[in-house]
Amino acid sequence: MLRKTLFGIALILPLAGGLAACDDEGPMEEAGEEIDQATDQGSMFDDGPAEEMGEDVDDATGN
Repeated sequence: MLRKTLFGIALILPLAGGLAACDDEGPMEEAGEEIDQATDQGSMFDDGPAEEMGEDVDDATGN
């Protein structure tokens, strides 16, 4: 019984520590959010050459 309890505690503590560590947003997190916002706005990914080429491939293959 004691062994199961200690094993359970050993599993839960790292998870709780991991959740607590996610509270602080560092510079990389902020940079990632800025990139996400830029791509959500579609400023450079809407109708660029890669998108047009993908549409051409879709048309050629009948997709």
